[in-house]
Amino acid sequence: MENLYETDYTQWLGQQRELLAQGQFDQLDVPNLLEAIDIQMGNIADELGSHLIILLVHLLKYDYQKQVLKDPWVKDKVIHTWMPSINNSRTRIGRHIQKNPCLQPKVNDLLAEVYPHAKKDAIKQMNHYIRTEASRLNKDSFPEQCPWTFEQITDDDWLPGD
Repeated sequence: MENLYETDYTQWLGQQRELLAQGQFDQLDVPNLLEAIDIQMGNIADELGSHLIILLVHLLKYDYQKQVLKDPWVKDKVIHTWMPSINNSRTRIGRHIQKNPCLQPKVNDLLAEVYPHAKKDAIKQMNHYIRTEASRLNKDSFPEQCPWTFEQITDDDWLPGD
């Protein structure tokens, strides 16, 4: 069974399911089954983290252009291009938590964990359009920790600075 776990994971998983359904617990590949469960649990949290990063990147860029640069172009052009990404991420986050309610108690820790990655991505994306070195964003351009709560960023009616 160990070999099947390594060579055909889907077939191995099907066998494990069948053994569980038949109550043949002594036949289960317990070490690999525990590992598979741990991996799946991590994948579920990682997927939520990916959606959070996308959402945070766009919220950070939105906030920076609106609050720091006070760019009127943002309202007319840029915001409209970011809103689908913001809305899609919020929808995906909501659906993911609905499908995996075990994540709800972990959302604040996960938000804190992914924020530095989102901050780094937002800086990189903003700097792509900046032509002068003096205007480039750096790690001090955004707060050290996420300035918003999970409830704020996932609220369909909330945007930074509104």
